Amino acid sequence: MVSDARKAAVDPIAEARRQWEAHGMGTTAEAMAAITSVFRAQQIYLNRIDRALRPLGLTFARYEVLMLLVFSRRGTLPLGILGSRLQVHPTSVTNAVDRLEAQGLIRRVPHPTDRRTTLAELLDEGRERAEEASKVVCAIFADPGLDPADLGLLFEVLARLRASAGDFEAW
Repeated sequence: MVSDARKAAVDPIAEARRQWEAHGMGTTAEAMAAITSVFRAQQIYLNRIDRALRPLGLTFARYEVLMLLVFSRRGTLPLGILGSRLQVHPTSVTNAVDRLEAQGLIRRVPHPTDRRTTLAELLDEGRERAEEASKVVCAIFADPGLDPADLGLLFEVLARLRASAGDFEAW
């Protein structure tokens, strides 16, 4: 939530759109405004979640790693699989795993049959922290600031964008 002191008197993205149109960018102003709005929405949600997770020593990125391990059958996953499921660069996975390992929530273990592969293994403390963090995250998602119908529409629109970008096979 933006404090009143920082709250803009007008929608800054709508004003930017007006300026883009006034300066001859009319054909792309709509897309620029929409995409800039997506960026801002991402910042809003990520800030809310990270702020709520901070007392638990987590960020949303680390929470996601913990949850992938919780959801796995054995509580272990190869680091490469973590990266592909989170759709992030291997360096980001390494960073998250390093921090979770330093916190005593997971550990790295060798793959039992593939010496080239390292697994992240969820520890009991990690499972407990993930459960605690899930309550915090669910509380935020319980009030996303949008009507349920809008949430469904937003998901569908963004899913089409993600499919066109090659995130997954279109339905």
